[in-house]
Amino acid sequence: MPRFVTIWFRHLKTDWQSVRQPTLRSLPFVLAIPDHGRKIITAANPLAQQQGIEPGMVVADAKAIFPSLKIIDDDPSLPEKLLKSIAKYCIRYTDTVAIDLPDGLILDATGCAHLWGGEKNYIAEINSRLTNRGYDVRATMADTIGAAWAIAHYGGSSPIIEPGKQMEALLNLPPSALRLEPEVTDRLYKLGLRKISQFINMPRAALRRRFGQHTILRLDQALGNADEPITPIIPPEPFRERLPCLEPIVTLTGIEIALQRMLNAQSLTLNAKGMGLRKAVFTCYRIDNKVEQVEIGTSRATANPKHLFKLFEEKIQTIEPALGIELFILDATRTEKIINRQESIWSTTGGLEDPAIAELVDRLSNRFGSSPIKRYQPDERHMPENSFKPVVNLLESMVDGSRLTVDGFQWTTDRLRPISLLSRPEPIDVTAPIPDYPPMNFRYRNKLHKIKKADGPERIEPEWWISEGRHRDYYAVEDEEGGRYWIFRAGHYAADRSPNWFIHGYFA
Repeated sequence: MPRFVTIWFRHLKTDWQSVRQPTLRSLPFVLAIPDHGRKIITAANPLAQQQGIEPGMVVADAKAIFPSLKIIDDDPSLPEKLLKSIAKYCIRYTDTVAIDLPDGLILDATGCAHLWGGEKNYIAEINSRLTNRGYDVRATMADTIGAAWAIAHYGGSSPIIEPGKQMEALLNLPPSALRLEPEVTDRLYKLGLRKISQFINMPRAALRRRFGQHTILRLDQALGNADEPITPIIPPEPFRERLPCLEPIVTLTGIEIALQRMLNAQSLTLNAKGMGLRKAVFTCYRIDNKVEQVEIGTSRATANPKHLFKLFEEKIQTIEPALGIELFILDATRTEKIINRQESIWSTTGGLEDPAIAELVDRLSNRFGSSPIKRYQPDERHMPENSFKPVVNLLESMVDGSRLTVDGFQWTTDRLRPISLLSRPEPIDVTAPIPDYPPMNFRYRNKLHKIKKADGPERIEPEWWISEGRHRDYYAVEDEEGGRYWIFRAGHYAADRSPNWFIHGYFA
């Protein structure tokens, strides 16, 4: 059965101001915004309310009542910012936390309370933590959001409504406890319907005709007859592991034990779904409200907890537990389907399919970063310097266990290519006997190379959709010292000019 918690911050904005400026706790003050040449009060702290000052009043009228009243400019975007910040803090109590503007939070607490020793301790912990942070709150729990919200705002005998008892809890509350529109609430009051018990059993057709479909919806949501979706501030990951701690963890050994336990549980879940992890985030919530976080990535999908722990092992040493960590969360932020491959009996190596290669790349990448590790796949371009592209995944060209070409294009294997290709061709001075003949020698970096053998030309032209650039005639040449080079002539000879020559790679 679902269980929800609603948290009502009775003086959200003024409490926040008092936390920022402790001297305000002993002063009556209000927040105000300009409106058509005057200032309107948007929030008043409890001391100001005791003087008869309420939101909606004009500042000039409030000052007439209490001349020493302190006025602070309000920020209309402040409630949402505050609630988002507090919602992230409340992730320690449940995965699903949503904001309820202008002054509340909604927690889906299904299956969470037992970790704190029951619902009573769970609610007491939330109230205590938020009160210690300086907020005046009311946290309540019920089977439905509507019932919990009603008890938080309009009171009840207990902050916890027992499962299935929401109707009894709502009967003596006013209609506004159902979160109805003000005009509907006013109409109910004018008709003498001042308690929910007075109209809850009326025929639905009559209620719909007099007060609209929204009234029926709110009533059904509060009673549990209609769903009420919420939008979590941080959408839960599909493969998430949570580990609350009975006592704060302050040692590296404790962190390692927690991580190993969570990795084992997560790997079982991933294996059951045939999925593997590509990226994971390990988050630690400290009791001083700080968050420590480390992240790892893999070159291929894996659900091997021992390998994943090795990737985390060096990084978790950077986690500073301070006074202690009270909650661990492990998120698989990126997952992929694991492709099962048939093993070969006689093969001595698995090549890129060998898990050991992938695990080695993962360890190097997580230690030194991904930039020193390069892997390339062919790209469908003519010019040699553009005919490849970097890839991260070791198995990017693997589809359903079979090696395929990338976008239908393969590495060039029918023609000679250098072992080392320059990222950009470099100019050289060449002596050739007659046009279109192989060169006799060339000068590169102030050194003269006399050519003993030459093979070519091989013509390579730019793609038809590229208007710039000339064709190239490539030669594989060998000098008297045994050095082998890949050089080319850009364009044709002409009567008024000679083409430029370049060196593009080394064969040995």
